[in-house]
Amino acid sequence: KSSLINMLTGKKNLALASATPGKTRTLNIFRINEKFNLVDLPGYGYAKTGKEMREDLEGMITSYLQDRKQLTCLFVLIDIRLPLQAIDLEFLKWLGKHEIPFAIVYTKADKLNRADLEKNLRDHSDRLLRWWTELPGIFVTSSEKKTGRDDLLRYLFELAG
Repeated sequence: KSSLINMLTGKKNLALASATPGKTRTLNIFRINEKFNLVDLPGYGYAKTGKEMREDLEGMITSYLQDRKQLTCLFVLIDIRLPLQAIDLEFLKWLGKHEIPFAIVYTKADKLNRADLEKNLRDHSDRLLRWWTELPGIFVTSSEKKTGRDDLLRYLFELAG
C-alpha cells in the first residue's frame, strides 16, 4: 500500500514502506489537496499478530469504514500474481453487504508476463461475477513501473469532484 501511495503522489518516501507486509497498525492520513485525503488502513490479510491485536485492527477498520460518511471509495489492493484469496473475497462481500463503495487495485502487474496477467485478471473477474452482476472499478498497477498511475489518478480526481 505504501509503495502505491508513493507512486501516486510521486514522493518516494511519503508513506513508509516495509520489507515485511502487515506493519501498518494505525490510520495514516495523507492530505493530497483541498478536496481529498488518501487514508492508509492496516491490511486485513497479512498482519502476523496475536489474536487481540488482530481483533483491535479489525475493529478499527470496521468502525472507520462504517462510520466515515465522507468515504467516497475504498481501494482494495489485491496481488494479481495470486489466485483470488478467500480472505479477499470475504472482505469484498462484506463491503458489498455494508454498501461501502470500492474499487479493486491489482498490484505487482510487472511481476507477470502479459499472458499470465490476462489469465489472472480473467480468473479473478470470473470468480467475482459469481457474486455480483457487474464489477467495480478495476485498476492494474505496478509501483515499480508506474503502470496504471494515470488511470488511477484520473479516477481519484473525478471522485473528488
